[in-house]
Amino acid sequence: MLGHRVHVTGPARLKLGAELKKAYTAGASIRTLARGCGRSYGFVHRLLTEAGTTLRTRGGDTRRPHRTLTARRMGTAADRPVLAHAAPGGSTVHR
Repeated sequence: MLGHRVHVTGPARLKLGAELKKAYTAGASIRTLARGCGRSYGFVHRLLTEAGTTLRTRGGDTRRPHRTLTARRMGTAADRPVLAHAAPGGSTVHR
């Protein structure tokens, strides 16, 4: 772990950038990397950029569709009752 105020230059900076790039490419977040090496988010972001890393978009993995809170509360269409007709007396009959 590096000290907070230690300047990282030259070969040490290139080496650290390569190590961070490898971890980031493997799936680690910038915040996790920053905590791990005791540096700021901005410092890690800059080293990743200097190392030629293609940064992921914000928000993490968006390949899996998520259900909204309303959809989770209501369940699937198969879980909801189907209104059949109004019974005599004004009550509704569910199937």
